[in-house]
Amino acid sequence: MRILVAEDEPLIADAVAEWLRRDALAVDVAYDGDTALERLGVDEYDVLVLDRDLPGVCGDDVCRAVVESGARTRILMLTAATAVRDRVTGLGLGADDYLIKPFAFVELSARVQALLRRTRPADPPVLERGGIRLDPARREVRRDGHHVALSRKEFAVLTELLRADGAVVSAEDLLERAWDCNIDPFTNVVRVTMMKLRRKLGDPQVIETVPGAGYRIA
Repeated sequence: MRILVAEDEPLIADAVAEWLRRDALAVDVAYDGDTALERLGVDEYDVLVLDRDLPGVCGDDVCRAVVESGARTRILMLTAATAVRDRVTGLGLGADDYLIKPFAFVELSARVQALLRRTRPADPPVLERGGIRLDPARREVRRDGHHVALSRKEFAVLTELLRADGAVVSAEDLLERAWDCNIDPFTNVVRVTMMKLRRKLGDPQVIETVPGAGYRIA
């Protein structure tokens, strides 16, 4: 799942991004409206965490641009303004949710997760296939009843494979969904992560490589 955080205070933006990455989300950061629009024009994001008071193109105009483009991106608007009319105005622009600064990171995370559930068909509470049981809420993975400790990226990759329900997922799609925009598209990070994931899941191997296509859990 891909998130864009558009916030002009670098400390806040970076802290929000790092907090959301704890949920195995791919998070990019933009510190001004122009950069936010540039990223939105290149990559498809599931949720945009958007500060209203951005330099350059303001947050309101970024929100309008996203809505007018017809993108499926959900928008969580951030602002220091506490008046009801400000919240009403923000929602009137097309924002899906509104959060007033200062905010608790746990609440922001909960609101982002709620918006993510609206961007795609709901996953079952637990993903299971090939003897693997993945609980997204508890961030817990078990293979044949035994706990498997995974890194955040390994967890994200396994989640995408299980969500595919037996279909092939390409390396390009995994890069798009599990890593942020700073990843080199020619990197072998997917192959390396897959190797580690297979080792941790143990034998018999359940992740199949489909030559020229990608990976799947049959």
